[in-house]
Amino acid sequence: MKTAIHPKYFNDAIVTCACGKTFTTGSTQATLYTEVCSQCHPFYTGKQMLLDTAGVVDKFKKRSAAAAAIKSVVKVKKERKPRVKKA
Repeated sequence: MKTAIHPKYFNDAIVTCACGKTFTTGSTQATLYTEVCSQCHPFYTGKQMLLDTAGVVDKFKKRSAAAAAIKSVVKVKKERKPRVKKA
């Protein structure tokens, strides 16, 4: 087996959640940051929680309005006559 190819392992790596809870675990990184943990995850708490979804609907409505404005400004091309094949 090759020696010195494995990353350093930290037995007391600190995990910090967005809710503020911290705990220790084993990892190859000294500190870890996560968005959800067992203290704030809806499955464990039984409460519904929205995670960073604010503004998604507003962005969609803004794009839709911009597309509608462009469609109203664009000049409609007149229809071309179909080609008649000569025999």
